[in-house]
Amino acid sequence: MGARTAAPAPAGGVLLYAEAALPGAAIGLVAGSFGAVTAALAGLGAGLTGAIAAGMGAPLALLGGVYGVLVGRGVVAPGAIGPAALFWVVAFPAARLAEEAFVAAALGHGAVLREPLLSFLLFQAMLSLGFAIGFLWLHERLAPRWFHRIRSRNPVAAALSAHYAPPPGRPPRG
Repeated sequence: MGARTAAPAPAGGVLLYAEAALPGAAIGLVAGSFGAVTAALAGLGAGLTGAIAAGMGAPLALLGGVYGVLVGRGVVAPGAIGPAALFWVVAFPAARLAEEAFVAAALGHGAVLREPLLSFLLFQAMLSLGFAIGFLWLHERLAPRWFHRIRSRNPVAAALSAHYAPPPGRPPRG
């Protein structure tokens, strides 16, 4: 088994990868908004709910997009749980820490965490596997449709769309 190498950047570079990364960014944004929905259902104020939405939605959207770029570059194999779990075991705790810092700053609190940093990060790393599974499941259902839609103008999406195409002689899933 040979080592994976990153795909060379096509002409148009960054924008092509950014467009191919949109499904991951959208999933991250929606996932981040669930914290705000939970806060609203718990009866928390609009300011705190908004801070939670922005504090969690923005980092998860950014990191979901980074994941999409890594898939587009060939660094991470599409649909592989191992690389996705390794990515999110680092990325999810970082996003949660950013959210805690953002909410503390928005509320004017001096302390970001009530527990030791290492305990917080380790607990978030444990939760990250569940997030990785859910993220990957959604990504594998939404991204191929997006890649198929933009493949005529985006060579990154065209290559990824070809990965998801059915084998010869097998009809596409409907």
